[in-house]
Amino acid sequence: MERARSATGLADFGEESFREGLTRLVRAMDAEGRLNQNGAVALDAQLVHFLSQRLQVEDWYRRHPEIDQQEIVAPLIGLGLPRTGSTTLGCLLGEDTAVRSLRIWEASTPCPPPEKESEDSDPRIEIARLSLERRAEQFPRMQMMFPSSPTTPTECQALQALDFKSHLYQAQAQVPSYSQWLNAEADLVPTYRYVKRVLKLLQWHCPPRRWQLKNPSNIVFMRALNVVFPDARFWMTHRDIANVIPSAADLYYERIRAFSDDVDKVYLGQLNVDTWELGMRRLIAFRDAGNEHRFFDIHFAPFQADPIESIQRLYDFLGEPLTSEARSRMQTWRTQTPREKHGVHDYDPADFGLSIQQLRERFSFYSERFNVLTPARPHHSN
Repeated sequence: MERARSATGLADFGEESFREGLTRLVRAMDAEGRLNQNGAVALDAQLVHFLSQRLQVEDWYRRHPEIDQQEIVAPLIGLGLPRTGSTTLGCLLGEDTAVRSLRIWEASTPCPPPEKESEDSDPRIEIARLSLERRAEQFPRMQMMFPSSPTTPTECQALQALDFKSHLYQAQAQVPSYSQWLNAEADLVPTYRYVKRVLKLLQWHCPPRRWQLKNPSNIVFMRALNVVFPDARFWMTHRDIANVIPSAADLYYERIRAFSDDVDKVYLGQLNVDTWELGMRRLIAFRDAGNEHRFFDIHFAPFQADPIESIQRLYDFLGEPLTSEARSRMQTWRTQTPREKHGVHDYDPADFGLSIQQLRERFSFYSERFNVLTPARPHHSN
């Protein structure tokens, strides 16, 4: 915190809600993370960066209290299990210029808030491009999993990270005590309030103001999400669990192995099983508690076969027009970003201590509820 204050010349971090998560996270990284030198340096710098951004967010609000008068109305929020086609869907929806997305270049560095007149030439776009190039070198298989550009819509994990309650951290380091606290005990109402605080800042001088957000991790924290965004509507993607959990575990491994020379793949497999089962049970309970009408379901295979048709049905559900311009832009993105453009994402579930049969049995409550019965392609996913 002192380093962030020194770097920015600012002192006010805002509400104290971030302190418990930061404390637990740093302790877990030190005691459990098995970090190598690269990991220690990179994650340390990341924490200082997020603290610095939090200082800047609060400074903008201090100088411009009118920002708080901005409203975030009925956002469309994508959720569900990871590795279910949600990244592709979020990117396609981001091609509609009438809708506001959280873009990679502004997500981790929201300050200064973007301006409409310069959003296409903002210097952070080039910074993000260079960062993505470094990511491709450091995590060579990531591009297969998440084809990205600086203007690609991204998950709101980075905004949650400003309150230090985010799955971003458990995907970067082995921090079991932090994960246990985050998923089972932590109160994320202040976290989502901070997400909304940053969204207000981002839209202040850079409309449109109809947001579409996406974050699979939201299913673990549905109660808190609904407290802060009670008028949100949701799309939810579905896929055979055998293609989901091993792929998510392998994604964690790809991130963590750059920061640790001692990665426990079986732990990562179990972490993903436990996290996503908890989240899905909470999500189903939320839907059953009078919220079913707020959800639009999209299954992986028909979406991959004809994504625009699925999106048209989503827009009909929302009561919003899918314009010919938006449809054309979406089709162009899809043509230029085919599946497996950067190769096939290969993995072996057994490496993570995972049995496909046992996964299907454990998640049968999910697959039967949503009729997710598509056979898996063994050992790889995209």
